[in-house]
Amino acid sequence: MPRTLTESQFELLAELLAPSGAECAEPDAAVVQELEELGYLSHGRPTPAGVEAMEPYRVKRAVFLAAGFGSRLVPITFNTPKPLVRVHGKRIIDSLLDACLAAGIEGIYLVRGYLAEQFDQLLYQYPTIRFLENPVFNETNNISSALCARHLLSNAYVLEADLVLSNPRLIRPYQYRSNFLAIPKQRTDDWCFEVEDGIITQEKIGGEHCWQMVGISYWDGPDGEKLAQDLKDVYEQPGGRERYWEQVPLVFRRENYRVAVRPCEDGDVTEIDTFRELKAFDRSYDIG
Repeated sequence: MPRTLTESQFELLAELLAPSGAECAEPDAAVVQELEELGYLSHGRPTPAGVEAMEPYRVKRAVFLAAGFGSRLVPITFNTPKPLVRVHGKRIIDSLLDACLAAGIEGIYLVRGYLAEQFDQLLYQYPTIRFLENPVFNETNNISSALCARHLLSNAYVLEADLVLSNPRLIRPYQYRSNFLAIPKQRTDDWCFEVEDGIITQEKIGGEHCWQMVGISYWDGPDGEKLAQDLKDVYEQPGGRERYWEQVPLVFRRENYRVAVRPCEDGDVTEIDTFRELKAFDRSYDIG
């Protein structure tokens, strides 16, 4: 079925199809009327035709990049991959996996490398996970992990596996376009985006009046297909093995993509980079 909805129509149907308990804004009367005339809405609820119209926007897969060592979190990562480190009693990756399952995402893939066999423990709680092996994780940057999953990136989330997700509603079952989560900032020293009219125009380290990058993105069908080739092309160029994977669509092949920024807030997602940050986030690690 072709994609036929405007973004406003999509957003309203997505809100109405969200799990119970999600907050819904007051709907735009004009958009409601449009959907009613199309037969997609009746008495404030999506009709079967409305649900069918949302199918082309359904997220089909989640790809987790989990191959790295996590050197800044030593000594914890000497014996445990960073995504499996426990924070407040749960593995870091569990919050992301739980959110994907709650959103009805059926295909869950995890690219592993460092201490790969330890990820087998996830199968007891998440038996549908499929593992992809990255044999060169310690020789390259994370572009090699994305390359391992390059044919799975259409209609898919790509998630850094070391994020603590406090707002699971960010993992939505439907997405309208390719996008990257980011937090609006007056100033940041972290990786961030310049944005014009909602579209990412530049990725850089540090800036003012910008958007701090969060390691969760979504790629629609056409963009996922382009990524499959562009990742390979950039990886095979001189210096390509040292690139971050997202630099392919946002820097080196930027002309091929229009990636939107999707806003989130401080506290929605937390990346724990260092042992000091881990101790601050979970005081059980602060043993003096």
